[in-house]
Amino acid sequence: MIIKKEWRILTVGDGDLSFSYSLYKHHQPRNMTATVYDSLETMTNKYADNAYLKLVDNDVSLLFGFDVTDESSWSTLAKQQFDVVIFQFPLLPAFRSFDEYKGHGEAVSINTLNRALLRTFLKNAFRYFLDPNGEQLCFITSKDVKPYREWNIENALHQHTNIHFQGSSLFDINHFPDYKVRNVDRDKHVRDTQGRTYVWSLQENHSLKMELDAAVYQDADCCTICRAGPFTTSLDNNEHNASKKHQQMMQFEAQWLAKITAE
Repeated sequence: MIIKKEWRILTVGDGDLSFSYSLYKHHQPRNMTATVYDSLETMTNKYADNAYLKLVDNDVSLLFGFDVTDESSWSTLAKQQFDVVIFQFPLLPAFRSFDEYKGHGEAVSINTLNRALLRTFLKNAFRYFLDPNGEQLCFITSKDVKPYREWNIENALHQHTNIHFQGSSLFDINHFPDYKVRNVDRDKHVRDTQGRTYVWSLQENHSLKMELDAAVYQDADCCTICRAGPFTTSLDNNEHNASKKHQQMMQFEAQWLAKITAE
């Protein structure tokens, strides 16, 4: 992840605030606001070891009950005041019941719901949080394992928008020594699987693009949606296209296209 001291940074959905604290402590951005989806009471009950007091002691602005999809929860957040908005390892929490899941639509998969969360994050970040005269950068850090790798992050999220994917960089957790990657639902650490930070901007070619890695599996002899290839023969390609995995991913893509087309 590329961080520059002159940036004004907003972190989104930082469960125990350990990422925000590590970012503040070790990278010293010019200004930072950290947000948490849970209330302060819920967060402290869920994560006994959290960075709340450390950030308070350093006068870092904090906002609890922050739902990036719900404008009513942003009431105390200064609008269009940031250079970069960061969402670390986003993942929908488990549904409490089958009825709660079905409330999102009869034919909507968890894959589509997670993509929709990230798409809403991107759109709201550029519309409401990022300074039009600032750096205009949006970061999502994700993993290259299921279910994250099935979201087609580099291509799907910004379809039919004026947002441009710039590239990605490795997320090295060693650069954030106080960061504890947590389970989204409970006080449990998860494996520090290597992640990548994906970057978007309203600029087609942001200056940061030169420091980032280009999207992968984009060539004609690769399968972009499965992140597979390159295939050396047409037989390999045909066998992949006939595989159960590819057929499932094609269903995810069709469902996603139908959803964003209906927006």
